[in-house]
Amino acid sequence: MRIQPREELLNLWRSVVKVSLDGDKWQWGGRYERNSISDAEQLLCIIYPATVLPYFRLDQPDETADDILEVLRPLGDELDIPQRLIELLIEHIEYYTDSDGPSFSGGSYFKGAKDGTEPTPKQMRVDVVDSYSMAVSLMLSTLSLVRGFGNTLMNPEVERRLRHLERIANVRLTAALVGLLRSFVINVFTPDSDEGRALLGTVNRTNRSNRQVAEELRSSLQEIRASLGDVTFGFRQQRAAELIENRNRLFEIGWTWGIAEDAPEVEIAPSVTNQRTGVAESAPFLYFTVNALDGIADLFSGRTTVLGLLNEEQQRLAGALKLRWELTQRYWGTIATFGDSRRWPLEDLPWRTTDDRESDHFSLLIISLVLQDQEVRGTSTMELPRLGEILMKLGERGRVTSRATRDDAAVGYHTPGTEIQLGGSGGDGPDLIWRLNDFSPLLLKNVLRLAKLSRDADLREDLVQAADEIWDHIFRRRIQHSVHAGLWDDAANVFEGLDKHNDRPSWYYTERIVECIVMAINLIRDPLPRSSSIHAYARGILSETDNLFDLELLEANVVDRGALRAQLEEARLNLNHAHEIASLRPATAVGIAMEILRMLEKVGVARQNAAEGTG
Repeated sequence: MRIQPREELLNLWRSVVKVSLDGDKWQWGGRYERNSISDAEQLLCIIYPATVLPYFRLDQPDETADDILEVLRPLGDELDIPQRLIELLIEHIEYYTDSDGPSFSGGSYFKGAKDGTEPTPKQMRVDVVDSYSMAVSLMLSTLSLVRGFGNTLMNPEVERRLRHLERIANVRLTAALVGLLRSFVINVFTPDSDEGRALLGTVNRTNRSNRQVAEELRSSLQEIRASLGDVTFGFRQQRAAELIENRNRLFEIGWTWGIAEDAPEVEIAPSVTNQRTGVAESAPFLYFTVNALDGIADLFSGRTTVLGLLNEEQQRLAGALKLRWELTQRYWGTIATFGDSRRWPLEDLPWRTTDDRESDHFSLLIISLVLQDQEVRGTSTMELPRLGEILMKLGERGRVTSRATRDDAAVGYHTPGTEIQLGGSGGDGPDLIWRLNDFSPLLLKNVLRLAKLSRDADLREDLVQAADEIWDHIFRRRIQHSVHAGLWDDAANVFEGLDKHNDRPSWYYTERIVECIVMAINLIRDPLPRSSSIHAYARGILSETDNLFDLELLEANVVDRGALRAQLEEARLNLNHAHEIASLRPATAVGIAMEILRMLEKVGVARQNAAEGTG
């Protein structure tokens, strides 16, 4: 792997600290004015890897590596660094808490749908799913930092601040979980509606009648349909009841962009006393669904479970979210691979949504959902190469792994980005849009995720090479010519048709690069899949080594206690070790065997020369 994740992450940390510190004061915001999402993304660039990767931990001062201390030196020494992060987290949480409780507003990430229009102040305060998801990840990382650093001896004032952070982080985490529950939606429609015709057109790849396809689709989704009756809390159950009672209806599930317009309050969260009224259209959006699932996944990670980060109230909320998490992944996994196994709907690029929009960006989002479903339910080895081929095509179509032509429409995926109309957002001002410009990191993330899923050595190697090629594209998009150098994103570095360079960091983009680096590290840590050819080769080499070693023992003088006997004893131990590791690390076993073979050859030549000299 050409990505050197430790070096890249440390370089990124160095740039984050350099950009964010003005003297001793932390500077919030980057390309956009600060908001609850970008501030969380800025903090996650450091805190996420520091709490999920053992190599980068900051909560155990005695164990902090020297290269990490050197990079983070502007924040202080090994004791100062976690204390400084604690204060930044407290500042972040308190800034986004008002008289109504925690705020999860989209702020400067909201844009007017029409040129010249700007969101009103009231619109900018509307909560958004991205903020809920980022808050879940950040608050879990915060609680992990608190648990780790809490075992360190400290003065009473630091202990008091740590306990204060733990309390307010739990309040924000609980509120974020409630927000995610109230943003989950079911969109129910008839087969002959606009949504129904669009969905059937997407999944019908064999030109059969819509009636026949609709019946087969309903059958494939029957188990999911029945399970939706168990979805409770923060959700208008009338929709699920309508769907279950009328089997002719079609549906789609997932997360809308904010609290759904018809979402009731969540009764199992008594600590969240002020639950805001929702305005978001009760229809799922692929982008917000993927982000919601990513945040929810952190609730069930090994870190969360082992450290016991969730309190009793949060565990109840997480249980309700887990059902939605599982059903949503299964639903989109079924839709994407529905019908004739020879050609999936997902393979017919670009993906078309039920509001009749098409985009390769949507195809990448669907693949994210499919891969999450495969991680949970297991996968067929036959399906993974197909997913790899789709990702390679999307890399070319998105001009990540191929050259952009003059006035290439695909450049729009990167800047200004794919636009999403936020239905229901125009009640207090202009209609709003959300821009997605994470095409490249999303592509890399999917390739790395697929490589980790693969148990085929050749496929994994192909995917690693593809990841390196995507990384080359992303690496060149770093800001280069300003004080913000080393962060992302300046698309003009790779697309010649763009005249304007961006010299301020996008925390939205940079945080997603951090996620990719963490995934690359986890891929490196993952045992390589078994390769039948190299295992057969290793067995052959070890077999020959065993035979030649046994022959040498026949020649050796058993009472000799000289250098040769010592060499043979060491070789015996090494050969036994090679056999022990051959099944897991065949190439290493071959390397050990080669050293033994070279030693045996030298001994044999020396004996032959000695015999000829004697003769």
